[in-house]
Amino acid sequence: MAKNKFHTEFEINASKKMLFPYIYTASGLCQWFAEDVNINEDKVYHFIWEDEDHKYRMTSHRTNSFVKFESAEDASDDPNYFELRLEMNELTQSVFIRIVDYSDNQDEEELQDLWESMVYGLKEIVGG
Repeated sequence: MAKNKFHTEFEINASKKMLFPYIYTASGLCQWFAEDVNINEDKVYHFIWEDEDHKYRMTSHRTNSFVKFESAEDASDDPNYFELRLEMNELTQSVFIRIVDYSDNQDEEELQDLWESMVYGLKEIVGG
């Protein structure tokens, strides 16, 4: 089955510096992204959703800018991943979270609803 590269973005009324811990740290991610997030000694992130453990490695990041997590369970040459990127529109000074979700899920509407729901939780926390 071919993989789907889903893109979406949401405006958030908060600074990149304030938002970055919410996309980078386990404690920040478990407040809006997953029911629980733990990092083991091998630096593998364990995202818990509906009592299921999903393992990801942070493969790249830039402070106050972006993080990318690749599936640690997908041994293929083309693993699932998601990227959370914080960007500022220089003209309006608005901050956006841009999301890339690369997975087997082909249902764009379901993915949009899922990410809207999660980002809504983030906005509630940061007041944005």
